[in-house]
Amino acid sequence: LLTPNLYTRAVIFFIGDFIISISTFIIAYMLRFNFDLPQWVFNNFYLAFFIVFFFKTFYLIIFNQYIISWKFYSIYDLKRLGIALTFAYFTYFILYYFFKSKIGIVPRSAILIDYFLSILFIAFFRIARRAFTQDKIKGKNVILIGANENSNHLLKRFNVVDIYDNEGIGSYIQGYQIKSINKIVKNVDNVIITKELSRESLDNLFDSLHKKGFEEIKIYNPFSEKIKNISIEDLLARKPKDLDKSAIIDFINNKKVLITGAGGSIGSELCRQCEKFNVKNLILVDNSEYNLYAINEELKVNRETYLIDVVKKEDFEEIFKKEKPDIVIHAAAYKHVPMCESNPRSAVINNIVGTKNSIDLSIKYQVEDFILISTDKAVRPTNIMGATKRVCELYAQNINSCNTKICAVRFGNVLGSSGSVIPKFKKLIEENKPLTVTHPEVTRYFMLIPEACQLVLQAGSLASNGEVFVLDMGESVKIVDLAKKMLRLYGKDENDIKFVGLRAGEKLYEELLLNDADKNTKYTDIFVAQASQYDFEKLNQELSELFELYEKDKILDILKGMFEWGK
Repeated sequence: LLTPNLYTRAVIFFIGDFIISISTFIIAYMLRFNFDLPQWVFNNFYLAFFIVFFFKTFYLIIFNQYIISWKFYSIYDLKRLGIALTFAYFTYFILYYFFKSKIGIVPRSAILIDYFLSILFIAFFRIARRAFTQDKIKGKNVILIGANENSNHLLKRFNVVDIYDNEGIGSYIQGYQIKSINKIVKNVDNVIITKELSRESLDNLFDSLHKKGFEEIKIYNPFSEKIKNISIEDLLARKPKDLDKSAIIDFINNKKVLITGAGGSIGSELCRQCEKFNVKNLILVDNSEYNLYAINEELKVNRETYLIDVVKKEDFEEIFKKEKPDIVIHAAAYKHVPMCESNPRSAVINNIVGTKNSIDLSIKYQVEDFILISTDKAVRPTNIMGATKRVCELYAQNINSCNTKICAVRFGNVLGSSGSVIPKFKKLIEENKPLTVTHPEVTRYFMLIPEACQLVLQAGSLASNGEVFVLDMGESVKIVDLAKKMLRLYGKDENDIKFVGLRAGEKLYEELLLNDADKNTKYTDIFVAQASQYDFEKLNQELSELFELYEKDKILDILKGMFEWGK
């Protein structure tokens, strides 16, 4: 009978409400008559009480006050309790006005006093269990960094020792005085960061906490209401300054979008973002059966899947004939620098022919917008992969696009993508092996995949024709610093690093802009690279020759003749 469930909770609430109601009714009468009750008030006392209690019970049921978990009774539920009791007494006064002769004379001021007493005591009854048992259901001892609603929420879940922030120092949150972040004292092992911080601030805070010996440093995500270990992505990711979601919605909303490489790291996230921004239909194109299957299983929006290679133009064209997309986003490409160096013909055919087919078919079938996903390695390329993407940019900028708006979007490394350095480092750490870094001075730009893809769509909304948009990736990061941070995150010796030398075609520093002539757009996160003019007939002739070659030296000769290598 006492096992907590819906019925026992309702019975307990009902019995408690009855006891409280009869008590407050008596107290209200006594207060009204200064504890000297005349005999006549008892004539209609019980009838008035049961009428009031009936209405109270009725409205409390209507407002779900008998089926709420006692443990999680909230401010929202208290508001609904107040509304329910207000309706109950309001209904009673209406009934009394019309049926006064049958109900008999009742001191209305006593009923009004009872109204306020009922709200006070019934509300206390509802929150009493939570108030007295809160400390018992808390978890481990923690320090919170951030004096905000997130911290207020976590106070119910943990034994909070201190709260730190650089704002509101000296004020209080539920009895905890806010202290300066600069004066954090290690009196427990666990820290939860609830405050939204810039990459640089979070990085500095992590280093400071690590030096002070904190063993667990976590971040609270208010959207998922989850607490997770601080990750290298949190320390490196640059947040966009002016993400314009309305522009993305206007660009994507109710459109048919074809995405090549839809199962890859970038392509799959573009699919998710398009779904998020109300795409009408998605057309998923990929030559990997598993990758295409995986993203198709994840999505809910209307979609079609095509397991083809975009290099095969005839097969690819059948999709355009059938689907007639409004927007094409070409993300399919080989992106691994050493692999492309070892297989130059495959890189040329997949990257350049695939892009050429995508652009040609988009123009032929009057696609409204075409977006080419490019890379920072296309700037002054020193490797096959970067050179092929630079050729793709030249083709996109110089073709007669008719009514199709064509643009390319260039950005650096995205955190956690397949083949990137972070998954490789994680694997080495798990295997207790030293982290291999090519050179002590090598640097790269980094951005989270979702944010990069949102900015890609935002840049696409700006396109008029032939632009190469460049995403602001913030400050470049030394790979050796990244390796050290990852080792600290995993509690390893941060000097467990082995330098192996630059690989073929690899740069020390990646660049995003070609020269100082690049222009700003209305968004601080997006720039436009200076247009590169190239004779289109000559370009096509050179490409025809390039596609016939197999030897790396000859392929390099054609590519180097198209633009100065490394410049």
